[in-house]
This record gives sequence, structure tokens and C-alpha cells, in this order.
Amino acid sequence: MAFSQGISGLGVAAANLDVIGNNIANSGTVGFKSAAATFQDVYAGSRVGLGASVSGVTQNFSQGVTQSSSRPLDVAILNGDGFFRLTSATGEVMYSRNGQFTRDKDGYIVNASGLRLTGFGVNANGGVSGGTPAAIQIPTTPMTPKATTSIDAEFNLDARKAAPTKTPFNPADSDTFNYSNAVGPIYDSLGNPHDVSVYFVKSATPANTWSMYGTIDGAAIGAGALGTMTFDAAGKMTAPASGQFSLGTINLTNGAAALTPTIDISGTTQFGAANAMSKLGQDGYRSGELTSFSINADGTITGKFSNEQTKLLGQVVLSSFANPNGLEPKGNNVWAETQASGNPLTGTPGEGTKLGSLQSGALEASNVDLTSELVNLIVAQRNYQANAQTVKTQDQVMQTLMNIR
Repeated sequence: MAFSQGISGLGVAAANLDVIGNNIANSGTVGFKSAAATFQDVYAGSRVGLGASVSGVTQNFSQGVTQSSSRPLDVAILNGDGFFRLTSATGEVMYSRNGQFTRDKDGYIVNASGLRLTGFGVNANGGVSGGTPAAIQIPTTPMTPKATTSIDAEFNLDARKAAPTKTPFNPADSDTFNYSNAVGPIYDSLGNPHDVSVYFVKSATPANTWSMYGTIDGAAIGAGALGTMTFDAAGKMTAPASGQFSLGTINLTNGAAALTPTIDISGTTQFGAANAMSKLGQDGYRSGELTSFSINADGTITGKFSNEQTKLLGQVVLSSFANPNGLEPKGNNVWAETQASGNPLTGTPGEGTKLGSLQSGALEASNVDLTSELVNLIVAQRNYQANAQTVKTQDQVMQTLMNIR
């Protein structure tokens, strides 16, 4: 008589209970993937089997339920088989479906174990750099200020008004101009604001002609008018054709570089309606601190700054595998690449891609079906008891043989 069948059955039943117990224990673990033990029979040159053994443990990589979260750095992968690509400080690469991230003191986006989320950086033109993914670092320093190079504005100049009778133009005397409005502040290379205003003076002759003057911080820009505008009988501006005027070179005394902005007033009209400004914008800004950032569906990270600017900070990448069951579980919600898994296929997320898209403020729950696992637990327990009974029966038979005299 042999005990091998019963003992092997106890071993595989115990292994099955371990797998089921691990599933149940991780039913609340974000991004966890349930597993199932698989078994095989054992023969050794005989038609009578020697029992069973564990052939492997397979994981179910199906998508878990998406749960909402109030944290912008909680990120779920939707409708795809991608994994977050993470690196350690020493460069070791790991993969995870757990999107619970925080930002460390150096600005890196990290998981609970300190592994850094990877992606693409930003190039000198403000776009995604591409190339080899690297750890994403959110800037901890203020945004560099940008000097204003262009102002964009639109006005309506009241066609009913007559030309001023008082000359020459004086920004301090409203009798010398028809209309004025502020088009600033604009910013110098140090991020200092400067107040800019424009003044419009209608000409008596030729008809439908206006001159534009400007001031910066109360001082006149240039020695005379910045230029003249001509309107047709329908009130549309015909000259200058580009709609642009140069403000010249404005030298500053605060240590900043000289300003050379232009003002574009394309779309300005001369209708019989009140003087008004309908559009205003400029491309400069002061320095600003990062106030918040968000991860978009395509993995791009957008930062919002205290100077009311938004800026691209990087892009998250995802990786997929031909055989995800070949990945090696490393604990702490991460897997490692193996020869069996194949090489990672890394790219950017997005709608309709194999990798899936991202949803900020959400998490992928464990895909463990707790009800099924509890049923499996009962079945595994019965299996263990039956194998124990086999061992007990073998023992009784041995006792009977030993008692024969």
C-alpha cells in the first residue's frame, strides 16, 4: 500500500486553499487580479496514478470594476490590457494595475512602494518629447515668466463721433481723443506687469480715418501715433491690411529686457454704435506656482499655475504583454517581465487603443468575485477532507496487515 495519492491530494488541496485564501484576502486590494490553481495527474510507468501535483497558478487579468475617487492622482485604466510602467530609483522596471499614486518631495509621481510612474517628458517647444520613457517629474519650481510679444484686441469705434477740435493729442486731456481703453497689463522678461492703454483719434479728413496712440505706465509710446486705420463705407477696416501695429522698442529701467510688442486689432469696426472693446488677450505672463494638475484620458498631464496659465507637464505611458500570465508577481501590487511574458509593448493610452485609456479620480477595484471564491472554498475544503480520508483508510489497511499473525 502507498500513501502517495492521499498525501499528494492533501498537498494540492492545501495549495488550492492557499490560492483561494489569497484571493479572498485581496478582494479589497486595488488592481488585484484573482488567481486559480491548476493541477495535473502524476504517473510513473504505471497505469495506476500516484496522485496529483500543482501544475501552476494562473491569473485572471480581466478588468475590475471602476470606482470613483476624490484624489486626482488616483488613476484607473479603462477598456484595455495595459499596465502602468514603474521604475525604482535603481532603474528596475515593474508593472502594475494599481493606480494609487502620490507625489514625493522631489516631484516624482510614485506608488505606495516608492516606484516612479514613467512616461514622456516635454520638449523645448512645449510638446511631448517621446523617445525612451523615464520617470515623470512634476516641477517643484515656479513657472518662468514670459515677456509679452503680442496683444490681440478688437474694438468698435463710434462712427457718429466727430473729430476732436483740440490738438495735439494729450493722453491726460480727454478733449484730444475720441476713445481710450486699457489693453494691459503686459509683462516684461522678469514677469513685472506694465499698464498699456491705447487712444483713438478720429480724423476730420480724410473721412473714415483714425489714428491710434499708446502709453505704457502713463508715458507715451513713441513720439507720435502708432499708426492710422482706414474703414470702408460698411465700417470694416481696410488698412492696415494685417491689422497690426508695432509698439516699437520699449526700454525699461527695472533690469528687464526691452519690450518689442505688437498689437493686432484685426476685426475692429467703425459702426454707428458706442465705443467698445469686444476682445482682448496677450501672450505674456508673470511667474506662477503650480496649484494643481490632472491626468487626461490620453495620459497627458496638464498643470494649472497661479498665473492662470496651463502647461503640458508630460505624458503617462502604458505597457502590454503577449502573455500577461507569464509575468512574475513580485508583491506590492507589481509584476516583473519574464521570458514567458514576452517583451513589453509600450505606448500612449487613448480611446480605442489596445492599451486602454486613463480616468483620473478613479480606481480599478480587485476583480475577485467574493461569492464564487467562498463557494470554491467549500469545494476545496471537501476535497481536502476526502484526501485526508484516503490517508486514514490507507492507515487502517496497514494496521490490519500488521495485525495478521
